[in-house]
Amino acid sequence: MKVHVLHTGEIRVSPYLPFGGDNCSLLKASGLTTPKKDWIWLPVSCYLIEHPKATVLVDTGWHRDMSPQGVYDKKAQIKSLGSWLLYMVNQGRITRGQAINEQLESMGIKPSDLDYILLTHLDCDHANGLRGVAQAKNILCAPEEIVCAKKNGFVRYQKKWWEGVNLKTFSWNGTEGPVQRSFDLFNDGSVTMVNIPGHCDGLCAAKIKNDQGNFVLLFADGGYATKSWKQMITSGVALNKAQQRKSLEWIREESMSPQCIESLATHDSDITPHVIEL
Repeated sequence: MKVHVLHTGEIRVSPYLPFGGDNCSLLKASGLTTPKKDWIWLPVSCYLIEHPKATVLVDTGWHRDMSPQGVYDKKAQIKSLGSWLLYMVNQGRITRGQAINEQLESMGIKPSDLDYILLTHLDCDHANGLRGVAQAKNILCAPEEIVCAKKNGFVRYQKKWWEGVNLKTFSWNGTEGPVQRSFDLFNDGSVTMVNIPGHCDGLCAAKIKNDQGNFVLLFADGGYATKSWKQMITSGVALNKAQQRKSLEWIREESMSPQCIESLATHDSDITPHVIEL
């Protein structure tokens, strides 16, 4: 198996959003009280998994219409996100050739060649690119995330990101993880979505494991960098802080396992695109 770590643009946020800690308020995490000069740009990662049984994509990053000309574009971004409020909290940019469908095309892969798209959750920087790969055979997320998106639609989620996309939910079939909810895609332990709630209800980490039991952990927004689990720094955005910390403890435990090859956050600025062979 191979895991391709891809960067599909960048996101600019207040530093308190990724690293605010347990006592960070949503107002502080939003950046509305933080000068723009102190905001930071972070990568937006997606992962292509070459698996013997299927071609699998984890997350979709930004759609091209966030940056039609490959540069930061305020007007285009607000239209793409469908929300002025989201624009105030995070800005994005994606250079030419970086949109997930563009990167797949450069690798000789059409969206229809994708057997599965697994969404760790439905926040904009993970689901906005869905329309560019809507022809994938199966597009799946956790059932709790659909409910979460409906409950928090006004502020955080916009249905337009997956409108016209055949988005379905998977059914939990395992008990791995901090809340004993997991989905084993092939029923062989090689690709497992593990529920790590807190940041949002349906957030999942993707655990990619070989026959020897060695694995790669893609923990999405369960933390924003390696230092998150090393220093137990929770992010500033959480629907449930207690669950978020419990999930980060599980990420730490998994990441410290001698069988963990790599443990990756979606927005870790220390990570560059590369290929992991299992």
